[in-house]
Order: sequence, then structure tokens, then C-alpha cells
Amino acid sequence: MKNKPTLTNRLKVAILADIHGNSLALEAVLNDIQAEGGVDEYWVLGDLAALGPDPLGVLQRLAALPKARFIRGNTDRYLVNREQPGPSLDKILNDPEALALKMRLSNSFAWTVGAVATAGWLAWLRALPLEMRLILPDGTRALATHAALGTDDGDGLRARSSDDALRIQLAGAEADLILVGHTHIPFNRLVDGIRLVNPGSVSNPFPPDLRASYAILSCDSQGYNIEHHRADYDRLAIIEAMKRVAHPSEAYITRFMRGENQPPD
Repeated sequence: MKNKPTLTNRLKVAILADIHGNSLALEAVLNDIQAEGGVDEYWVLGDLAALGPDPLGVLQRLAALPKARFIRGNTDRYLVNREQPGPSLDKILNDPEALALKMRLSNSFAWTVGAVATAGWLAWLRALPLEMRLILPDGTRALATHAALGTDDGDGLRARSSDDALRIQLAGAEADLILVGHTHIPFNRLVDGIRLVNPGSVSNPFPPDLRASYAILSCDSQGYNIEHHRADYDRLAIIEAMKRVAHPSEAYITRFMRGENQPPD
């Protein structure tokens, strides 16, 4: 295993995940962070550009952040590898509606690839690592990954999972604090001494709280603390922006902005 950087000083870190091309939500979070007194670092847990109306604005704003660390999410990988998410061929052959979903997803990612490739951002996205390991000032071993150990995709680590289920997923983690995104649901769980935290999603949250979600990690030589935060923004403006740019995911994102999408079981 590669050497893990050790953070030696008192530190305040903003933890963000799942921005999904929503620059209004990102700006609301960044403004809220400043209102909370600012931070020393930003840790961004993937799913940066795809699905929303302003992938370039998001990438430009993130890249300009001082002292920021990034990992990739599954949608970032889809963009750089030209992968086609969605139903399998077998499912499409047995379900005509699955074909329509596959086409919508393909069109959506093609739209975003065109935007980020033309502006020269694919190489930056391609360089994002799968995970990040750091040692906090008190010796806590921190691991940041998008979905779960060793993967940026799949079901992820879920708030509703039992301790037994999470225990299996966390086996061999070699970490005391695990930070994840992917599910768009904020939570803070302790399983067998391992703290598992999801900051929630900057964009595309599930009801009842549709505000942008993030977390702040405060740490020093005596320990660490994590607080969840919310920041409101104009979700109707995102609906209008999706229409204005003729985004293929307009209907899907509109349902998120209106609180009509529900998390998977």
C-alpha cells in the first residue's frame, strides 16, 4: 500500500460529493462554507460534471479552489471512458422501456462529454484517483472513496444497511474513518470502531430536504469531529437552465429539483 500523507496541524476540511454539473448548488455550498468561517482544505468525493446543466462551470470552480483534493465517481469514469451506463442488453431485449432509458442515459452522457472534451477537461477528469488515504493529526486513518471499498459504482455504502451488512462491506478497509458519497443520503454511522460518513449530495438530493448537503471535518492532535450542513439555492433556476441548454436529462433532473425522485430501496 502506498504511503499515506499525514496531516500534522489543526485542520478544518469541507467534504463535498455528487455535484453533478450544478454550479448554483456548488456556489451555495461554497458561500455557506465561508459563512461558517472558511476551511483549510476541500475534499471532493466524485461525480462532478455529469447530468447537470453547467459541467464546465463546476469543473472550473472546483479546480480553482485552494488546497483541494479530489477522487473520481462513477459518472466521472463514464465520461472519460465513454462508458454506457444503464440497463444491460439482456434486460433491453426483454423490456422495451429499458431501451428508452438506455437511450436517454447515452444521450445525456454524450452531451456532457461533448462539453468537457471541447473545453479540454477530459485529461483532468481522467487523472482523478479511485480513493484517497490520509492520516489525521491524531493518527486516525482516513479513507475517502466515492461508493464503497475498491469501487466507484454499485449500491454503495448505505445509511439503511444493517451493521452486519456494513461489517462485511468494510472488511479489510484498514481505516478508522471512511468518507463516501454516491447514495446522495447524508449519514454518520459507527460500525466496529469504524466511523462511516456520507456528506450527502451537493446536487440531486432526495426529499424531504432538497437543500445542498455537505460536511465539515474539524481535526487536531486530540481527535476529530464531523458536522453536516445544508445550503439552500434556487432549484427552479436549475430547471430553467436544463431547458435553456436543451439537456437530455431535463426531465430526470427536474424531478430531483421538485423532490419527486425517491432513493432506491
